[in-house]
Amino acid sequence: MAEQEVLYNGSSKVVYKGEGEDIIIRFKDYIAAFYNIKGANIENKGIMNCRISSMVLRYLNDNGIATHFVEQVSDTEQRCHRVKHIPIEVIVRNVIAGSMAKRLGLDEGIVPENTIFDLCLRDSELGDPLINDHHAVALGLVSYEELAQIYAVSAKVNTLLTKLYDDAGIKLVDFKIEFGRAADGSLVLADELTPDTCRLWDVATGERMDKDRFRRDFGRVRETYEEVAQRLANLCNR
Repeated sequence: MAEQEVLYNGSSKVVYKGEGEDIIIRFKDYIAAFYNIKGANIENKGIMNCRISSMVLRYLNDNGIATHFVEQVSDTEQRCHRVKHIPIEVIVRNVIAGSMAKRLGLDEGIVPENTIFDLCLRDSELGDPLINDHHAVALGLVSYEELAQIYAVSAKVNTLLTKLYDDAGIKLVDFKIEFGRAADGSLVLADELTPDTCRLWDVATGERMDKDRFRRDFGRVRETYEEVAQRLANLCNR
């Protein structure tokens, strides 16, 4: 991979230029939190996240969600279609947890009657601030019509993933995703879906099975990611 052009080099993955209009995404073992204030290498994390995201994105593709994912090409690499990213992060919340609980002074674990959708501007220098629909349109990032489509797709992704994880004995607490525009202008989901970007709680025990294990020093990060991968494999590889 060393001779290939690097398009993006982040804390958890590297994106290379692939053949034609495709890219190669390589997942790293590094894990970071609080805007890289805290970080560490977790053995086999790249393998687990590539495996998990590949299974989940393939499942979404098979169930009518347009994503950038094409195939897993190695233990740590995926081939994906290249898209023009929209710098908006959509956070879908089924249970109150994390920053929302802290921001609103709520207890974690509260299940709201409605599914909550947050938008954040993807700008680390600004701290990825929360924005609303009107901000997104005023900034020229999306149209109202595109936002309607983004919300609809995010809701469908939530329905599909909630069932998948429920079948694996895991509660999907929340997750964050990003979208991009394909060459024909259509919107596609263009992000990973791993324990780095989702909150996952064991249904039976309430044990955290996601990046909060690292954020909050719960330990057993590698073992927990491996458990998530194995439970999904038991379902997706039947």
